[in-house]
Amino acid sequence: MTEAFAPDRLSADKAARYTELAQEIAAVLDGEPNRVARMATVASMLASSFEHFFWTGFYVVDADRPRELVVGPYQGTLGCLRIAFGRGVCGAAAQSRQVQLVDDVHAFPGHIACDARSRSEIVLPVFDPDGTLIAVLDVDATEVAAFDAVDAKGLGLILEQTFGAL
Repeated sequence: MTEAFAPDRLSADKAARYTELAQEIAAVLDGEPNRVARMATVASMLASSFEHFFWTGFYVVDADRPRELVVGPYQGTLGCLRIAFGRGVCGAAAQSRQVQLVDDVHAFPGHIACDARSRSEIVLPVFDPDGTLIAVLDVDATEVAAFDAVDAKGLGLILEQTFGAL
């Protein structure tokens, strides 16, 4: 194995890409207060930055049904329209308010198959500056075990800077 393909090097490269992308997103969103515009921009920029991101988007807490998520801005194939808290990976992230990192979605109890090609998934809760859950960020890949702690940290940084200080 050459050094360029060593796992440590790949993780460092991915971490650097997230840092760079966080700066790019911050520059594009500078001065934009609209939450939907911010979500749409983040989904688009993430989807175009990582080749293995098959579906990238947000499920937003429904103001009229506060224990349900409704599909928000996304990039990819058709998404599920509504997801109850506690149901599937997105619902688990909403209910627990914790990152869900799933290597094989078919082994996840209660997984919702919006698109059968999805094999792995990472879902992060999105909070406003007051700590209120406003959405989850859902990223799917067609490969098993496509996400790791570097993704969780990088995506978390982007979400914190994008939604934590509106």
